[in-house]
Amino acid sequence: MTTITPIGRRERRFPGWVFQAMVCLVAFAANSIFCRQALMQDQIDPASFTAIRLLSGAVFLLCLIRSRQPRPAMGGSWRAGLALFLYAYLFSIAYVRLGAGVGALILFGAVQVTMFACAWKQGEPVQKKALIGMSLAFCGLLVLLLPGADTPPMGSALLMAVSGMAWGAYSLLGKGCANPLADTAGNFARTLAMLCVLGPIMLLGSHPRLSVPGVLYALASGILASGCGYALWYGTVKKISAQHAATLQLGVPILASLGGVWLLDEPMSIRLLTVSIVVLGGIALSLRARIA
Repeated sequence: MTTITPIGRRERRFPGWVFQAMVCLVAFAANSIFCRQALMQDQIDPASFTAIRLLSGAVFLLCLIRSRQPRPAMGGSWRAGLALFLYAYLFSIAYVRLGAGVGALILFGAVQVTMFACAWKQGEPVQKKALIGMSLAFCGLLVLLLPGADTPPMGSALLMAVSGMAWGAYSLLGKGCANPLADTAGNFARTLAMLCVLGPIMLLGSHPRLSVPGVLYALASGILASGCGYALWYGTVKKISAQHAATLQLGVPILASLGGVWLLDEPMSIRLLTVSIVVLGGIALSLRARIA
């Protein structure tokens, strides 16, 4: 029996990159939870957390590539490696004194501004639905995170903003990658050279602290949330515009907050539930402009 498609109706398929992007956002949210648990409970210092995170991510990715290719070709670039290093290190330092919600707002607000500004500068057309969706999602985050929050320390806030700019730059550099796994592995490997050079400076004025839970959180952050998540993100970001990539990431603070309710026994509020719907609705509106 032959099925006749009505004239003028266009069949739409749910694009595979949407599911891939959702997995990336879950990985990013997991990173926030791992970091929050390790650093805010003083189970590890920021420099050690960053070093273990980058080292474990690099080793995991290199072993994964080697298992698939006896003589793997290293990808990535020094610019992307530097952006990754700055993001990871400043992120860890800033989260010591920032609340999780305020820190997430500053981080992904800076990511969004960076990626939209670069897209506009490079002549990428701004779609109306994407702009409205981005604005709706961002306003939702402001409603959730700003009222009632203490004024964040200026130094930590600036560090988190620079971290967000570095992650935005790292995401933009991934738009031209040919092999996401090899490029991510190469970027992580380059951060190890930066750790060797800057490691002594990172330890100045700090008091190294290591505990079993802190090391495990850093390993989970490096291998699962960073190594796997960032390789998958590089495979996703090259398929979508910078606008959509920036708007998508506004869902991470919501996922992190909901993850805190589920995993860390943090209280669920009506405001969190309502704003989550608003933010996710804004993201859906932005994505609709991409899918349509």
